[in-house]
Amino acid sequence: MSRILLTIAALMAIAPAVPADILKIDDGKPVVVVLDNRPQRGMTMDQVRERFGEPAESRGPVGDPPITTWNYGDFIVVFEGKYVLHTVNKSAKTP
Repeated sequence: MSRILLTIAALMAIAPAVPADILKIDDGKPVVVVLDNRPQRGMTMDQVRERFGEPAESRGPVGDPPITTWNYGDFIVVFEGKYVLHTVNKSAKTP
């Protein structure tokens, strides 16, 4: 158990150096899956549109701060104001 915690701590220490990651634990063994082909936190709406094109569907803005979501089929981009807050992978499969 302590080996797993040390591995997770080590992975978290390097996480800011990678564009995006998913920590997946299969059979007690942590695996980091890098998703660099998705919008990254802090990108603007214009940058996302330029790199990934127009979304298939968009919703919002709703609330305060304004939250907008763009659906790209395989993933959803969540914006707070005009900046990416999260990118959600819709498929359960890892790349």
